[in-house]
Formats: sequence, structure tokens, C-alpha cells
Amino acid sequence: MKLAGQTAIVTGGGRDIGLAAALKLASEGANVAINYFSSSAGADAAVSEITKAGGRAFALKGDLTKPEDVDALVSRTVAEFGGINVLVNNAGGLVARKPIAEMPLSHWTTVMDLNLTSLFLMTKACLAHMDEGAIVNLASQAARDGGGPGAVAYATSKGAVMTMSRALAKEVGPNIRVNALCPGMIDTDFHNIHTPDAGRRGYEAAAPLKRQGTTEDTANLILFLACADSAFVTGANIDINGGMLFS
Repeated sequence: MKLAGQTAIVTGGGRDIGLAAALKLASEGANVAINYFSSSAGADAAVSEITKAGGRAFALKGDLTKPEDVDALVSRTVAEFGGINVLVNNAGGLVARKPIAEMPLSHWTTVMDLNLTSLFLMTKACLAHMDEGAIVNLASQAARDGGGPGAVAYATSKGAVMTMSRALAKEVGPNIRVNALCPGMIDTDFHNIHTPDAGRRGYEAAAPLKRQGTTEDTANLILFLACADSAFVTGANIDINGGMLFS
């Protein structure tokens, strides 16, 4: 039990990467607070699965671009579990594919707030209750290569997540480690919505591992970065893309 007695917050934990991470951390002994915005069914199902297995968890709806929702999540976590050891900043999204020539300021601001401002607010709020532990951020392969068509805002925000992870690692060490994942093509609703099937098949054909990633793949890496197995790793942005991009 690599996280026995510890408490983790997973944002965007109602589906896909966040959901898999919440279940994985709980399976290793962590109490888990799950934030969701629209995926209540998945978040509630995760809580049910965790509690049936003897763990402790709750799910709370919240828009993490709003300080009051961030404070509500952090306050409830501390009240129920006594503290915070692990923060997984997973909430975010592409929203829509828009070329910059056609992009209204409102879209730019929405994407930046969703992917970056939420991370800032959650990190600041949690650090007030973290004496030691780990922060795991979700960046993207798009932060490495600029992303696909119409992803300028998304790729830029995720590049900022990478840089913020490095800067935070310097600022909050030595007792708190900060790292990020840079996922490539993971089989999730993100790509169901935003990536044509032909693009996904092309990825599979070109990737050295000849498949898309799974949420279990990402959950395993999140666990590694959250627990003492990675005790000498901080400020790292780790690629998980089946070999499609080496950095």
C-alpha cells in the first residue's frame, strides 16, 4: 500500500484519466477527494467502488476556475481526512479546435482559465495544508509539439503547465515534489470528441508500440509520481505517448 494513510485530491476525477487515477490511488491506500464538473455519474461510481473496497472517498462538484469552489473542495478534504498529501491537477480540456485567426478572446481566456488558472488556484489552496507530499500535473504531448489543428490555445496552456511544474518544484522543495505527465494519444473521451478516427488509426500505425495509450497506463505513472517510488524525481515532465515523440 504505497499511499497508506495519505490523502489525495484528484481534479476532473469523474472520467477518463482522472477517474483511473482516483481508483489507482485509492487502491494503494489513499483517501481520495474527487472533483468533477459534469461527470457526476463517474465520480459517484468511483466513490462507491472505493468505499465498497474499504477505502474512504467523496466526490464534490466544482468549477475550479472559481476560488470559492476550490476553497470548498480543499476545506472539505481537510475536514474529512485531516490534511492533504497528494494533489493531481487533472481538470482541463481543449474546449474546441479554433485556428488563432478565427479565435475570439473569450475562447483563449476560457482555455487558459480551464487549464492553467485552475491549476494555480488548486495548488495555492492545497499548499496551505501540505507539509510534504507530491503534486502531479497533467500537461500534454501538445505542449511538446504544438498539438493538432486548431490547438494553439490548448498547446500554449499545457506548455505553461510544464513550465509551472518546473518552477514549483524549485519553490516548494525539498518536502514537496512537483512533476507532470505529457500524455499523447490516450483512449479517452477527449479524443473521441476532438480527434477524427483516421487520426487515431494513423497514430497506432506510426507509434513504436502500435497502440493508443490507456487510462491505466496514465494512472500507473500518476501513482509512481505520487508515491515514494519517485522520491528523487521533481521538476520532470514525463512523456507517455507510446514512442511517438522523444524529448
